[in-house]
Parts: sequence; C-alpha cells; structure tokens
Amino acid sequence: MMIDETTGLRLVPHAVSKREVEDIIYLTSDVPMDPPVARTLDWLEKWARETPDAVFLSERLSAELSDGWRDVTYAEALTLVRGIAASLIARGMGQETPIAIMSGNSVDHALLSFGAQYAGVPTVPMAEQYALIPEAHARLLYVIAKVKPAMVFADDAARYAGALALPELADMEVVVSQTDGAPRAVTSFAALAAGDAEVSAAQVGARLATVGPDTVAKILFTSGSSSDPKGVLTTQGMMCANQAQMGAVLPFLKEHKPRICDWLPWNHVFGGSHNTNMMLAHGGTLVIDSGKPTKALFQHSIDNITARPGTIAFNVPVGYAMLVAEMAQNEALKQAYFKDLDMIFYAGASLPQDVWEKLENMALEVKGKLPLMISSWGMTETAPATVMLHEPIGRSGVIGVPLPGTEIKLLPDDEMRCELRVKGPNIMPGYFGDPAKTAEAFDDEGFLLTGDAIRFVNNEDMDRGMVFDGRVSEDFKLLTGTWVQAGKLRLDALEGLKGLVQDVVICGHDRDAIGLFIFPRASRVHGDNSSGGAVIDPILQAEIEERMREMAKAATGSAKRITRALILVEPPSLKDGEITDKGSLNPRKIFTRRADLLERLYDNEDPALIRV
Repeated sequence: MMIDETTGLRLVPHAVSKREVEDIIYLTSDVPMDPPVARTLDWLEKWARETPDAVFLSERLSAELSDGWRDVTYAEALTLVRGIAASLIARGMGQETPIAIMSGNSVDHALLSFGAQYAGVPTVPMAEQYALIPEAHARLLYVIAKVKPAMVFADDAARYAGALALPELADMEVVVSQTDGAPRAVTSFAALAAGDAEVSAAQVGARLATVGPDTVAKILFTSGSSSDPKGVLTTQGMMCANQAQMGAVLPFLKEHKPRICDWLPWNHVFGGSHNTNMMLAHGGTLVIDSGKPTKALFQHSIDNITARPGTIAFNVPVGYAMLVAEMAQNEALKQAYFKDLDMIFYAGASLPQDVWEKLENMALEVKGKLPLMISSWGMTETAPATVMLHEPIGRSGVIGVPLPGTEIKLLPDDEMRCELRVKGPNIMPGYFGDPAKTAEAFDDEGFLLTGDAIRFVNNEDMDRGMVFDGRVSEDFKLLTGTWVQAGKLRLDALEGLKGLVQDVVICGHDRDAIGLFIFPRASRVHGDNSSGGAVIDPILQAEIEERMREMAKAATGSAKRITRALILVEPPSLKDGEITDKGSLNPRKIFTRRADLLERLYDNEDPALIRV
C-alpha cells in the first residue's frame, strides 16, 4: 500500500502470481482481502447503528429544480426496509416468489430491493423500455413467463399503465409509488413499506437470520446479444465478495465516505450491484441522477451533478465525452465535478484518449491533482468486477489485473490473444431454470466460459495488466478454415467508416469472404431509393466503397479484409430482438430475420452490393 503522488490517494499496486500448465496461463492476485460480510443487510444494519443520520439515498422530488430533494438516511432506510420485509413475510413470500421491477432507478426501487433481500425474496429488475414501449412488451412477457413473479413494481401507475394492464399480469399483485391513473387494482408502496401488524419485529429478524451467502438476491437478465436473455442467479455471497475484493485494492473507499451521482440503470449489474452496493458497503451516499447521456436528458445530469457531485464518477465513454464538452463552457459544473473527485471509472468501451486527457487537464486546473482513472472487466455472471485496474496508468483501454480472491485462466488463441475464463466467490452458481445452459457455462475445472478475449499490455510483465480484445464467442471460420476475430474487426470497421454508419454487423460464417451489414446514419442517406430492404444510394455507396478500399490496404490477410457490404434500410428492431436493452446488436437475430439480405450480400450481381 502506498500514497500515490499523482492522486494523493492510498493505493495498492498491482501484484500478480502466474502459473502455467502446458500452454494455459493461470493468474491470481497477491493482494490480501478481508473476509466478506454474509449479506448486504449487514452493511445496512452497521451504518444505521454507526451513522444513523447520514444520507444513504437521495433523489430529486421532480424534474423541477425548485422542488427540492428526497433524502433517506441510513436509520430511515433500515426502518422502511424492515417494514417491506414484514409485508412480504405476511404474504408468504420467499425464494420461490420473485418480485419483478419494471421501472427505473428510484429511492423506492432501492428500498424495495433491500426489503426483499431482508426477507430472502429475489428481485428481477428489468429494462424500463420493456414496459414503456409497446413493441418491446414481448421482452417483458418473456421475463415474466420465465420467472413467474408473485409481485410487480412500477414507480408510476399512469406511466406504466399499458404494461400493468397486460392480461399476463392479472394474477400478480401490483405495487406502485404513484397510484393515480392505475388501470387496475394496485397496492401503494407506502402501504407496503408500513409493514404488517401481524408480523413482529422478532419474526422479521428471524427471517433475516435465514438469509446467507447462498441466498439468491436478484435474477439479472443478460442483454441477449448472442441468444435469448438468460436469468443470472445473483447471490448475497457474490455481491458481498465483490465489494470485499474491490475494497482491498481501493483502500481510500474505507478512509472517507464515498458519494456518487449516478444514472447507470439498475437492471444492469454495473449500476445495480457494483455502484449501489459500493455506496452501501462503505456507508456512502447514492444520489440518483434522473438524467442520461442523451440529448433529451443530459441537462438533468448537468443540474444534478452541479447540485450534488460525487467523490467517484461512474459513466460510459459517451457520457464522459458529453461532460467534457459541457464543462468546457460551464465553469460551475466543472468546479463542482472535480472539487472532491477521487476516482473516474469508465466501462462499456475504451475511453477515447483525447477525452481522457481533457478530463486530466480539467482536474489539474480545478484540484491541482489527478483523480485515479480506471476501468475494469466483468459481466452479469461475475457480480461484476473480476479484473480491475487499480494503479495510475496514464492511458485508456487497460482493464487491469485479477481482483483478490479470483483466478483467471487464459487459453492462447494466437500469438498475442487469449481466451478469458474466470473462477471466484463472485461468480454465479448458474442460470435461473436452465440447468443445460448452466452446465455449458463452465469448463471441467469449474471456470466460467466468458467468451471474451484479452491480450497483455506487456507479455514480459503481467503486472502491467490486460487489454480487452473482443469476443471469442463471436468469432467464426471462413470456408477456407481461417478464423475471423469478428468483435475486433467490427471495432475496426466502425472506426474506418466513422461518420457514415450507426453500426455494423460482421458477416461471413461458412462463406468465402467477410462482408458487412451496415446500419447507416440517416443523415448520410440521399433520397429513399431501395431494393428489398437494401439501400441504393450511389453517393453513399461510393463513399463507403472508398473507405473500405483504404481499410483493405491495411488488412494483413483474408481474416481481416472486408470485401463486400450492404446498406440496410430498416434499423435494428428492439421488438424483434435485434437490439438489446443495452443498445448492442444481436447478430444471430439479425441474420435469422434478414436471411434474404444475407444471401444477397454474397450475390455478386445484386445492384445494392458494395464490393472492393
């Protein structure tokens, strides 16, 4: 452990042990960690005793800045959580009666989640667009049919009326925070949180005593980017171990109470487990940001961060890019953002280096020193953090080294690239109701098959960390038997076609050449001429062909050379599963739904085809 000169924080340098068995590399961390607590409620009980008046949860009362904030202290949170637990116990609910949560982040959502965990009842948080967009109701009903919840929660009955009125929910109790406009009989959240006179405090405490590390706290559904979404069984032990692992390498979390102003959605493991539990584990404050890095909602984030900034910032790269642009002209936001900032954490993709450098320069201007700027690797199945950068490195793109208590297994894929497999106390026991998928998820040594690939920053010094290098599970073979690293090639294609395309899909499985499905930027399409779902636009086709020729010049072989493309008329469909709730594409669904266009991509006579 050391005080880092650049950040002024107490940090733990990377320290990795390596063993090799034939060509397989096994890595573990040499950093010790404290034993994890048994359940998340141990943290809540602790801080309600030690800092009862400290604010745990905070949100704006409405979008109007003048309406003020709703603050819930640790003592208040524990009282409400116990009341919710009593109500659930009175209903006979337990591990077999999940609660489906349809709405987004809110204080009531958080309290319901912890109340359910207190009573040993799993929650199933879902992407709010599943309920809000009628075309996406099929995704909502898929999850409902899979988990068969006994209760459904939404924060606003009127806003979610369309979903709440679905006949498939008719036999489920519906709990809502705002009852006006309800399309059916509902229970108010206030009534649920008030408890039940028939359930004593002793009974609530006795139920908590039955909750332990193996108790399922959540069923988190994967994004379904390569198959139908799977329900990840997320246990108390997984979440508690993950906070102990991160606390061991980020000791400053224990030295002063952290704060975050965070928008990341709770149906995803990053926002809902990683960030939320980090605040709870360390007695911190979670300010729920009602904004998002979108044109319509970014102003909310600006207002919220300016009013209640954090000591830690979590975001995706596009969010940081928008913040940097705004702070260049908004001095109040810049001062508030960096004043107490200890750490910047990015996830989802590599942070552009120019954005990284602007964040550093602004931090030095405001604070005179740098925040720790890090990233991590994880997935829904790993609670999520398994690999983490925890020392200053000065550049973007590095995901770090194994966290304490985890072991990673690396199978060489080529000279520089390895398939990543993981084992540890933060790894899921399996998928909900799917023993076959569970069995397929682990190898014969019990390592989770992640489908991801990494390469080392420095093959001679593994303490320097690893870089994410695409999805092995997306790779395919050409007819020649040559493997194509599709994930990495997609990123290269997006860079090469920047400004012209919204997204692309790499094609070529069992074909003789690599092709592209292109979802164009609408502003770059001239006219509305098309042929059976493919765009015919000579200007755009010529621009893409020119870019593809430049890309082909840099390609070192057939596995990296894209030779053909089709521009698609219809954008990816959420309703048909072509796009996930995270906004990523589902290639399998796209190929199945657009099989005719896939055949046309390899028809050299097709007038819509772009060839190089």
